[in-house]
Order: sequence, then structure tokens, then C-alpha cells
Amino acid sequence: MNLVLLLPEDMVAPDRARLAGRRLAHVREVHRAGVGAELAVGLLNGKMGRGRVLRLDGEVLELELTLDQAPPPKLPLNLLVAVPRPKVLNRVVAAAASLGAARIVLLNAWKVEKAYWASPRMKPENLREQLILGLEQAKDTVLPELRLARLFRPFVEDELPDLLAGGTGLMAHPGTGATAPKVLAAPVTLAIGPEGGWVEAEVQSLLKAGLKPLDLGPRILRTETALAALVGKLF
Repeated sequence: MNLVLLLPEDMVAPDRARLAGRRLAHVREVHRAGVGAELAVGLLNGKMGRGRVLRLDGEVLELELTLDQAPPPKLPLNLLVAVPRPKVLNRVVAAAASLGAARIVLLNAWKVEKAYWASPRMKPENLREQLILGLEQAKDTVLPELRLARLFRPFVEDELPDLLAGGTGLMAHPGTGATAPKVLAAPVTLAIGPEGGWVEAEVQSLLKAGLKPLDLGPRILRTETALAALVGKLF
């Protein structure tokens, strides 16, 4: 945790916060802070700054706040990710938030098993927690927009064109040999399929919608690895 991210319910005064639970345990056990120490803090969807520890024990962490810094800007990135295996999902969502994606769409695909959608990790409270963990890692406060698209074709045909308007659309898919364009018009919409890539019908649908192919080479990468490599290449 590089940033203690404060929630609105933590605020007991405009310049004072009181929190417990996971964040309290992290400050005590990892930061090993004491009274008088200063921590990097930020208010969810608000400003960042410093928090001076007024009280720290087994029950509560109380901070005096100075919030005077803007969070880092989001990347002009719409990220479309085919829903990965449940044990990978948390890492992918947290990584996308850390990298600064402005919008994340978890998308259905032919290779996405129906059981993935029923996983407890797809519940809104878990997804929000992973976004928060990603923000804490990256020292950011602004939640990306996150939505679920359970139906591939309606999303691609009805909603994807609006995301692509005036920007650059790219579809990561192995075997195309296509490289990233040298000039990217913002926003960038990047579609990452399941491990092994999209099926041919999905490829054709995404191309028809306006995405251009992008190939990272012959190696088949895990979703979270492909995500980091692609964002690094494009931005």
C-alpha cells in the first residue's frame, strides 16, 4: 500500500479521518508507523496529500489530513478484457486500475466459461476492492469506470462504436503480425481476449466494429502479462 486511500465514511471532519480494518493493520504491521508519523493519503475520487498519525492502536487509526494534491491523470484508455479465470481476475482488475485505465469493460467471449460469471470474484464488492487495491499501489484516488458486458455481440455492435469515436481501436490477437501504429488518436480502445486469443468470429466482429489488429509476437501470454506489455507499448 503506497497510498492510504480514505473512503467518505472515514471522514469525521474536513481535516480528520478515522479508519480500522485492513488499512489499520497494514499501517501498523507494514509501515510500522507511530504517533506523529506522516503517511501518503488520498480521498477516494478526491485529492491526495499527507496524513499525520494522531492515534494508532489495535482499534483505530486517526489521521490529521492535508489534502492539497491532484491525483495523476488517467490514461485515455478504454480497456476491454475477456473475463479471465477467477483466480486471475483479481490481478487483472487491480493491474488495470494501477496502470491508469479510464474505463474497464469485462467482456464475454466464446472461450470464457459460463462458470466464470458466477464466481464470487465477479461480485461488485470484490471488483471494487480490487480497483481500490490498484489505486493504493499506484498512488491514485480516482476509480476507473467498470462495467460488465455479458453479451459479446450486442456490446460490439451497439456500444463499441461510441467508444471508438474519434480515437484508436486495437485488438490484441496472436498471429496477425500487426504492430502498433506510430500515432495513436485518443482515446485508445484496447481489446484483450482470453489466453490463446479470440475465436475467428469474434475477430471479424471486432475488425468490423473498427478495431485494428495488434500482435505481441508468437508467445501466448497470461492476461495480466499481456495487459502490462500492451499498455507499456502504447503509452
